[in-house]
Amino acid sequence: MFKVLKEDIEVVFDQDPAARSRLEVILTYAGLHAIWSHRLAHALFKRKLYFIARIISQISRFFTGIEIHPGAKIGRRLFIDHGMGVVIGETCEIGDNVTIYQGVTLGGTGKEKGKRHPTVKDNALIATGAKVLGSITIGENSKIGGGSVVLKDVPPNSTVVGVPGRVVIQDGVKIKKDLNHSDLPDPISDRFKTLEAEIALLQGELRGLKEERSKMNANSNI
Repeated sequence: MFKVLKEDIEVVFDQDPAARSRLEVILTYAGLHAIWSHRLAHALFKRKLYFIARIISQISRFFTGIEIHPGAKIGRRLFIDHGMGVVIGETCEIGDNVTIYQGVTLGGTGKEKGKRHPTVKDNALIATGAKVLGSITIGENSKIGGGSVVLKDVPPNSTVVGVPGRVVIQDGVKIKKDLNHSDLPDPISDRFKTLEAEIALLQGELRGLKEERSKMNANSNI
């Protein structure tokens, strides 16, 4: 248990350059508090002490702004950065070395029974405000861009952006967890640029036809 708690603290220093001391991390990092509260709630949940587990999770939500259902399975070295508004559903499964930013939802899509929340594999990164919904899998080393809505499985070593989420990078090479939120590929913007180029081409051809027609009319008048 103490080894896991130590890892939870160390990952903060690995991921957050603002972390200065262990005391500061232990006392002020809401993401760390939410993870520790969840570990206790999950242990009680597995022992079928559902009511007490839910009470602990709701108290944690009140103080941290992070809601993790006690039934969710969380691996080692999870880092929740800032964390306000993060929601992690009951049947969610999160692997090791996963990073989650504020406003992320790992939720369901309806009232279906059984496995209804996402599975997030090792080394994944889910950026600010992303929504990952349904019983889908986010592959190892993958990144979900800020504000994306992901409704389908994401292959390993991929980057997903957009609404709905689209895979924009997949090269089979492990992607470093240093996602630049301001420099993400935008497939919708790229498509608009393509359409603008096609419209400009058509407008040029239309002007050419008008000029030819004007010349023909001028010659006929002569």
